Amino acid sequence: MERLGLIGLLILGGTLLASCEARLSPASDTLVTSAAGPGTCILPTSLPPPEMERVRPDEVVAGRTILYHMLAVTWMPETCKGGGDGKGDLACGSSNRFGWTLHGLWPNADGRPYPRYCRPATQVPEATIRANLCRTPSVDLVQHEWAAHGTCGWDTPEAYFADAARLYDGLNRPDPTTLAPGARGPTAGQLRDAFVAANPGLPRDAIYVAVASGNRLREVRICHDLEFKAARCPVGGLGTPDNVVLTVEPVAEKS
Repeated sequence: MERLGLIGLLILGGTLLASCEARLSPASDTLVTSAAGPGTCILPTSLPPPEMERVRPDEVVAGRTILYHMLAVTWMPETCKGGGDGKGDLACGSSNRFGWTLHGLWPNADGRPYPRYCRPATQVPEATIRANLCRTPSVDLVQHEWAAHGTCGWDTPEAYFADAARLYDGLNRPDPTTLAPGARGPTAGQLRDAFVAANPGLPRDAIYVAVASGNRLREVRICHDLEFKAARCPVGGLGTPDNVVLTVEPVAEKS
């Protein structure tokens, strides 16, 4: 579930993306999308076509019974700290300053192998890609998420990204850099508590915390049932234990 290929992850500050309005910036040939909260999402006027992945036969995992879904939300500064690794082309090394970003919505079974590449993927239309780039600021990641995950439960890219966007936009995402005093980062437990406090009704045992080497905060994944309601993660545990102190890469200052 971790393979990204050439892809990139995604969204605005540490706050909830609200309604957006687009305008042409007179100072540059870019489309600027303003959203509630600090920061802007700046998109180019033209987009490259997405990379169409060559899927090996051993990567195809079809026919597994879907038991639940995971909404994967990435802490983008950690991805950008490593140079982006070809992921985050509209977030890293640009004037955009992203905090939490939408990685994807993942159908899950009762453990490995996870459902993936369930059928050949169509190319995601440019209009659909553009509509989602302020959540997932990488053309290739948008295409990858449809190919790897969307094909396992949705008929069209538009239906898949509509569900992912609805869940992501409805999730209040606390700023992890403000959860602990001084230089010390928050514990994984404090991060879970902050998500619960910001989202009344969110079960604490629905929150999976993923870290990179050195317990660096990488991602939070919210488990949902088949009706797309947040629910206890039924298999696989909750990732990083509550008592682990996280290192949180700060959002880069605007130059």
